[in-house]
Amino acid sequence: MEATNATNGADDVTSIETKPPLAPLTPTPTPPTPTPPPPPPASTAVADPPLAANKGFRFWAIMVAICFTGLLGAMEATITSTALPSVIASLGGGDLYIWAVNGFLLSSTAFQPLFGQLANVFGRRWPVIVAVATFILGSGISGGATSIVMLIAGRVVQGIGGGGINVLIEIIVCDIVPLRERGTYLGVIFGFIGLGTSLGPLFGGLIVEHTTWRWVFYISLPVGGLALFLLTAFLKVNYEKETTLATKVSMIDWTGNAIFVAALTSVLIALSWAGAVYPWSSFHVLVPLIIGLAGLVGFMFYEGSRFCPQPMMPLKLFSNRTSSSSFAVTFLQSLTTIWLLYFLPVYFQGVQGVDPQESGVRLLPTILVVIPFGIAGGVLMTKTGRYRPFQQVGFALFTVAMGLLSILDEDSNAGEWVGFQVLAGGIGLLIPGLLPAVLAPLAESDTALATATFSFLRSFGMVWGVAIAAAVFNTRFDQLAYRITDPAVRADTMAGQAYQRSTSAFLATLEPGTRAQFMSVVRDSLSLSFQVSVAFSALGFFLVFIQKEIPLRDKLDTKYGIADKDTKSDSEAGLRSNEKAPGTGTTSGPDGDSS
Repeated sequence: MEATNATNGADDVTSIETKPPLAPLTPTPTPPTPTPPPPPPASTAVADPPLAANKGFRFWAIMVAICFTGLLGAMEATITSTALPSVIASLGGGDLYIWAVNGFLLSSTAFQPLFGQLANVFGRRWPVIVAVATFILGSGISGGATSIVMLIAGRVVQGIGGGGINVLIEIIVCDIVPLRERGTYLGVIFGFIGLGTSLGPLFGGLIVEHTTWRWVFYISLPVGGLALFLLTAFLKVNYEKETTLATKVSMIDWTGNAIFVAALTSVLIALSWAGAVYPWSSFHVLVPLIIGLAGLVGFMFYEGSRFCPQPMMPLKLFSNRTSSSSFAVTFLQSLTTIWLLYFLPVYFQGVQGVDPQESGVRLLPTILVVIPFGIAGGVLMTKTGRYRPFQQVGFALFTVAMGLLSILDEDSNAGEWVGFQVLAGGIGLLIPGLLPAVLAPLAESDTALATATFSFLRSFGMVWGVAIAAAVFNTRFDQLAYRITDPAVRADTMAGQAYQRSTSAFLATLEPGTRAQFMSVVRDSLSLSFQVSVAFSALGFFLVFIQKEIPLRDKLDTKYGIADKDTKSDSEAGLRSNEKAPGTGTTSGPDGDSS
């Protein structure tokens, strides 16, 4: 922006200097004064940033590939929620079944920072191709599984690829779209991700009902193949060609990644067991949780030490209040959103007694409203250049909605639970502006690592959202379980079993009186859980006020943009050309991006 102002200032000086020669040509001073052209172009250059103009075919092909890839990753993250019982019935596995879900989540979360650093070292093209290929490989292994162990292994491989997809699609958008425009494109991408999240459970149920469960995973093969083809064909971006492979490998923070993955795995194992397999007070939960959290603290110390010359999560990312508060807001947004998506179905099934398919349909208002809110938030951020107001409004609507959800009971009508979900969908307003708020105060050279940290915190927030919500729900259920007079039912639903028992199938096995007692306990347990979520959402609302409203850059300054062989394609890709020489496909704009 300073460079732009300097240029405009230079234009003004030029216009002043050209006036004296014009004056002597005409004795009358009035004719020359109306005709100088410099002022209008100068003011226009400041007021109207080049928003989403002149995008070429390759740009849009890349965007289509990114949207398909995001949809694919989101769909596979949720598709097992309805299909898992059929999968376990076929493969067996007993208590190991939970790792078919947690294995995906763990590997996806743990490997995101590594993919961010790989993108910084090797460029964007090959890491994202490897991520999609890894995801497809994991899908094939999962679909062809002959045992629960093979299924878990496939899901872990799938999760590694999914983690890379989550990070890299956002990094690529940052490379081909200026910061001020990103909200619009991120809004569309998050719309596809939201669509995949909602379609996953629906497709999972339909697949196991009409064909073999293996297509729950095989469905990723054609969709992933299309995304892989588009990325391979059209994602030709700049990268550092001069650096040798050995040098690039040495630039990766292998020690930091090892510490991080080990510590995070320990934390995620503890959270997976807490309240579901072992009580929170059990040493099975406390020991890995404490070790993991201590490991994460040690990881941060290592990243800031002189022993780590190329940190994968440099502490400078947290050195300003806007980025650090935006990271915290991202964590809380993810935590509270997953709270709603996981526990509103418990209300529909455990309190209103509908089946899983009907529960999925009743959850659609949230998904269908979040998507347009997200797109609208991105467009408004692009038009205004501001991100704080939309984060504040989004959190305010969501906080009110979660409070209202806490009053739902057995007799609540569709107008209530639909209306409350519409309000909750307002959180979509803030989603497209989260990453731009993180990046606004940082240098473009920090984009990949900052985006990887952003994606990790978003996934980590989901893990904690499910864990905290389940802990509140199960603890409150155990406190109120005395209302259930049948001792067998009471014992069967306590000690972390209430969540999985809150289904229409379980309700159908109960006597009418016992069923009413169980539903009332579930209702009041959910009420407290939603009330606690209000505190986290309100905290996110107040953290937004810590952010500074930093002007969003309207020009690209990256060395990883789209590589073209002719100069006019630079404008198609939205790139800023520093000189008029023909593009060579090598590193573009290195002066503006130091590594």
